[in-house]
Amino acid sequence: MLQLSKKVEYGLIALRHMAMNPSVRMFTAKELARTYDIPYELLAKVLQKLTRAGIVSSTQGVRGGYALARRPEEVNVAHVINIIEDEKPMIAECYAEHGENCSIFDACTIRKPLGKVQQNLNLIFDHMTLREIL
Repeated sequence: MLQLSKKVEYGLIALRHMAMNPSVRMFTAKELARTYDIPYELLAKVLQKLTRAGIVSSTQGVRGGYALARRPEEVNVAHVINIIEDEKPMIAECYAEHGENCSIFDACTIRKPLGKVQQNLNLIFDHMTLREIL
């Protein structure tokens, strides 16, 4: 079944935390990692990607850290997934690999129904914002 990567999960957890605590100006990667018991190094890399994309802002220094750069309703979940991952999560391998490694791609009887499910999942992520996961 479709499964988001740990990187995407950690990124969404961090973004949700920032959105739910707007009065706190900055969050460090170490603080977020400790709060949710997630690997600091991986979270730091994810936050750097989100910073480069303008989803979060970062400030260096003693009082530095990360903050949400946009309002939660302006942060699209599909966009976050695409920033963190190179490809969208796919429900079946044949869609992720475009059938190249599937020996039954042409004869497959479930490819089209699963394609409809994939389209619906894409639509859900395309229309979902950070506000909806608060």
